[in-house]
Amino acid sequence: MLSLGALGVVFGDIGTSPLYALRECFGEYGLAPTPENVIGILSLIFWTLITVICIKYMAFVMRADNKGEGGILSLMALAVRSQHNKDVTHRRWIMTILGLFGAALLYGDGIITPAVSVLSAMEGLSLVAPNLETFVIPLTIFVMNALFLMQKYGTGRIGVIFGPILLIWFVALGALGINGMSENLHIFEALLPHHAFEFFFRNGWHGFIVLGSVFLVVTGGEALYADMGHFGKRPIRLAWFTVALPALTLNYFGQGALLLNHPDAVSNPFYLLAPKWALLPMVILATLATVIASQALISGVFSITRQAIQLGFCPRISIIHTSSQEIGQIYVPAVNWALFAGVIWLVLTFKTSSNLAAAYGIAVTGTMVITTVLAYEVARQKWNWSLLKASSIFGAFLIMDLAFFGANARKISHGGWVPLVIGAVIYLLMTTWQKGRQVLFRRLKERSMPIEEFCQKILREPPLRAPGTAIYMTGDPWGVPVPLLHNLKHNKVLHQRVAILTIQTREVPFVTKKDRISIQEVIPNMYRILAYYGFMETPKMKHILEACRQKDINFNVSDTTFVLGRETIIADKGPNNSDEPGMSHWRERLFAVMSKNAQRPTAFFRIPPNQVIEVGIQVEI
Repeated sequence: MLSLGALGVVFGDIGTSPLYALRECFGEYGLAPTPENVIGILSLIFWTLITVICIKYMAFVMRADNKGEGGILSLMALAVRSQHNKDVTHRRWIMTILGLFGAALLYGDGIITPAVSVLSAMEGLSLVAPNLETFVIPLTIFVMNALFLMQKYGTGRIGVIFGPILLIWFVALGALGINGMSENLHIFEALLPHHAFEFFFRNGWHGFIVLGSVFLVVTGGEALYADMGHFGKRPIRLAWFTVALPALTLNYFGQGALLLNHPDAVSNPFYLLAPKWALLPMVILATLATVIASQALISGVFSITRQAIQLGFCPRISIIHTSSQEIGQIYVPAVNWALFAGVIWLVLTFKTSSNLAAAYGIAVTGTMVITTVLAYEVARQKWNWSLLKASSIFGAFLIMDLAFFGANARKISHGGWVPLVIGAVIYLLMTTWQKGRQVLFRRLKERSMPIEEFCQKILREPPLRAPGTAIYMTGDPWGVPVPLLHNLKHNKVLHQRVAILTIQTREVPFVTKKDRISIQEVIPNMYRILAYYGFMETPKMKHILEACRQKDINFNVSDTTFVLGRETIIADKGPNNSDEPGMSHWRERLFAVMSKNAQRPTAFFRIPPNQVIEVGIQVEI
């Protein structure tokens, strides 16, 4: 059952590649569909599936699991944490930069994949009836509109049918492929790898740049790794080797056999492989399959966004849990509608899947290169592989990834700049937020004092005590929150019980309940509380208070006031008087805008709003 679910979520992207991949290998580069070229390209496609998916991802990269979770940010956290030596700060910094840029590139992929997939499915209508061609773009926009509107309801209810639909899709792929291969069995020569090398020698530079379209057959490779935590390694591997890989191979070979007999079918070998009576059902089935593939990528972008928030690379934004059973099922409205706007813009701008395919792949190849580098670090530091073993295995993968990246680089001027620009903007926002929070933390720390010094002061000069409990939230586990100092300075009073709460994200997906909090009673009725969460979790105040009760520290919610600092960021136009480095003025202003529009802690941490006091603080950074 897990393997069936994996079919519906993990293999949607790679499973819809036959719609356009082989067509683009010939159409985009003007290659003649001669028997030598057809068999050479099919050999490239087959061995790309074997080396990239079966060997690189299934055998090696999926071993790099962060407590069962996968994905580029999870791998980044694992690589950073595996740097045991304290003197390798620069290596940690490089790993973090690479991981962030890889994640940013996936946002670009998240916009282009739904557009190219659904457009390629809808273009089958022109084969059903040529006069339907004018409806391709409107129907694509209609499907996209329905898909993104559906997100707020969650994928739980419809997710149960994803697997069976994709199973039907893969069965149809295999059946069409077998039917096509029966017309020309010479296509099996493509199983021999020397045909791929002969294709390169025969076509030279032209043969190399065709790799840019060959790569389209493995564009869903990152999804295998990213969704590992949802299904586990074994179900994903079982689904791949028993269903997805055989079906894809059969279909590509069937398309190849069709081209051997009918070279003119190169305009759309996927749909022309089907009998005329099956065209309309295949268009409908392909549309369902591409919607499911798009859904998987949208959910992946939601997940990356939550991880980025928890790891401190993104401002707090609204995250809605759409399932009470599955923690991974979330809806992020701001990201959803940003993706929707980007997808519609791509469809209206590029108009055909061929134009979009010319821009597709550059972002995914960049992410795959970064994945290889991070996995090498994990192999060396965490698995304790020798330099020779790690370099020979991941070095070979890196050469392969760089070859695909180089072949895709020519796409930049044909639209490949779109995902790169999106990735660069996301990367800029993430690094600006991270750096800005660091600078803000230092500025607030300069206004604070050590908690021990504060406690000694109130023991020497006891202030008036108000009944009840006050919980002060702060990101600084060392000092006293500025709102607490302001309260004591201006109001000359403290609550009967005071707790200073800091929520920290660890570089693991989940934190067990017994490790959730650490409580220190600094002086009687004054507590220092540290709450720990994994980067796949969303903190909630009720969970923290429940964990406190289990440690015999009971905070009555109705008798508790939550005090939060509301920082107003002022970009400092003058020279930086602090010894610590800040940011350039334009980035300071960008950070100020991001901070102003971040979701308030009251809503993000699910704190009862009528029990919150916010203390305004102006901070020059």
